[in-house]
Amino acid sequence: MKMGFRWYGEGNDTVTLDHVRQVPGVETIVWSLHGKQAGEVWEQAEIDAEVAKITGLSDEARARGITRTFDAEVVESVNVHESIKLGRTVLGLGRDEAIENYVTTIRRLGRAGVKVVCYNFMPVFDWLRTDLWHPLPDGSTALFFERAVVDAMSPQSLIADMEANTHGLTLPGWEPERLASFTELDAAYEGVTREDMYAHYRYFLDAVIPACEEADVKLGVHPDDPPYDVFGWPRVVSTKDDLACVLSLHDSPYHGLTLCLGSFSANPDQDPVDAVRTFMDRIHFTHVRNIKHLGNGDFTEVAHRACEGSVDTTGIMRAYAEAGYQGYVRPDHGRHLWDENTTNKPRPGYGLYDRALGIQYLLGAWDAFRYDA
Repeated sequence: MKMGFRWYGEGNDTVTLDHVRQVPGVETIVWSLHGKQAGEVWEQAEIDAEVAKITGLSDEARARGITRTFDAEVVESVNVHESIKLGRTVLGLGRDEAIENYVTTIRRLGRAGVKVVCYNFMPVFDWLRTDLWHPLPDGSTALFFERAVVDAMSPQSLIADMEANTHGLTLPGWEPERLASFTELDAAYEGVTREDMYAHYRYFLDAVIPACEEADVKLGVHPDDPPYDVFGWPRVVSTKDDLACVLSLHDSPYHGLTLCLGSFSANPDQDPVDAVRTFMDRIHFTHVRNIKHLGNGDFTEVAHRACEGSVDTTGIMRAYAEAGYQGYVRPDHGRHLWDENTTNKPRPGYGLYDRALGIQYLLGAWDAFRYDA
């Protein structure tokens, strides 16, 4: 298993690579070209420059005696253009052109040494919360979801609320350039069914997976976040049955999961430990985080320790350890601790401290269960 840490890039993240170097156990920086829009081709020079930042060290750092470096083997995410999900031209780009661009990007990432690409197949919004800075009893804040609020809000008001509460940092999946065309997107999804989405998904996989095999880059789909249909748009990667259906669309081992256990577990009817054990051989990348169910589909994100919430993070790590999991893992959304949302002002869910604490908890569980095994 390789432990990763998501990083949004130089000048786009309040956490620096030098900060991450001091977190024991991190080997992989999980990165992306966050200035790229869905459907755009990633240029080789851009990819190589970002990989060089992650894997290299400055002369100044070396002079201070720093030797620790990272690999850049996981990209999160290469976003799927809405034309691919809809199976037709939308936002000025046709499905086949968008797929061709995706294939080109995959091949270039392979040349740069990338091994896994995370993506999702959610309509319009990649993820959804109703409060980005929800207060917890210990004085920290965290991401929070209240289903009744979503049911009562219009998508437009939600977009405005998200934009106003991000400390001025961009949120993946909520890019203003794409959401400026929200009216067109909303209209395009009218009448689209789950069956339509699966058919378009299969078309995408049939076109992209052969290139993944050639480039030695595995694709891992992220579960829907949260795992419910929202605003009438169908979501098709929400439950264990959905995951099985998605995997059945293409039997290549290069088509697999980024199994985010927090997203998956937001539906209390789902068993995350069972999902890990069931899909182990197709889990290329995993996010381990904890949430606390509050009833009515509501949840708040909490510390990674299992007893803090409703997700058996310890059981999850035991399942991975006993199987000798060889993929990539990272802590997911952390709480905002020790006044960092007023000092460092991180991206919601992506401060430094709680993710560093989460890594130590997850690695402690991994080490204990690997020793027992």
